Amino acid sequence: MTKILLTTTSYQDTPGPHHELLESTGAEIHRERGPLSEEQMLELAGDFDAFLCGDDAITKAVIDKSLPRLKIISKYGIGVDKIDVAYATEKGIPLTFCPGVNHTTVAEHCFALMLGLSRKFVEEVNYVRQGNWKRLTGNELMGKKIGIVGLGRIGKEVAKRAIAFGMPVVGYDLYWPEEFAAMHKIEKAGALEGIFTTCDIVSLHTNLTPETRDMINTASIATMKKGVMIVNCARGELVSTSDMAAALESGQVGGYGTDVLDQEPPPANHPLLAAPNCIVTPHIGSRTYESVERQAVMATTNLIHCLKGEQPLAQVNDAPIPEALI
Repeated sequence: MTKILLTTTSYQDTPGPHHELLESTGAEIHRERGPLSEEQMLELAGDFDAFLCGDDAITKAVIDKSLPRLKIISKYGIGVDKIDVAYATEKGIPLTFCPGVNHTTVAEHCFALMLGLSRKFVEEVNYVRQGNWKRLTGNELMGKKIGIVGLGRIGKEVAKRAIAFGMPVVGYDLYWPEEFAAMHKIEKAGALEGIFTTCDIVSLHTNLTPETRDMINTASIATMKKGVMIVNCARGELVSTSDMAAALESGQVGGYGTDVLDQEPPPANHPLLAAPNCIVTPHIGSRTYESVERQAVMATTNLIHCLKGEQPLAQVNDAPIPEALI
């Protein structure tokens, strides 16, 4: 019988038609609570025809141990930095993904973090719960210049919402969206420094690559305005954890709102959990009923197409689709 490893928790925890769609394959479904480390994946690898995965570590070693049985990797979501795409391609394993399903949800979450930091929501709610009617003074978003690093689908949605809030927008992207930028009057930064040195808020929406890893560090933070707010709904590794913690302690960074960390879930002593003016949410930027259903249905549809020997809706690599397994 065809056997599928399902690891994404939001898929499993959220009701919707994706469950019936997956069951319709007739395959045996083995469920784990991801994201799984390389060690955990190695314990499971070798027994499955397909992975329906989240942010699990699918490394060269995991792929090697999964062969020759593994035929398909269906990514729930967009980011594939935890997967060795080049090696999967070399081994002829098609990798599918789900572009265009969560941009609205993540953009809304970015503004939840911005508003939470600027109006000190977390502190105020906690004070009231403790019976302390302590009123802090926050800041408006209107008039604050926001720099958006990465103007893909999510970055564009953040830009549109920022404009609605009355915020001047500066963008940086290697592939500049001329038409969109002109339509929304977005200023183009020729380099990251154009965002870092001029903006009140920096919002990260770029892929994790060797070039972008730790792009927010002591050196780059030093070029920013004192008290800058930084928002990260992309990847935790874009930000140096130790450097960010130090910048929050010194006040150079006035607030850090992040939905992602370099370790997920974090250890109890993770530096950002106790850092001042820091809001950390547990990677829930795309975890709404609407978004989960869109992602889960697309990821499952991609998987089913591949299991039937058909082209998926969206594929990351150019590996050939295997012969039908169901």
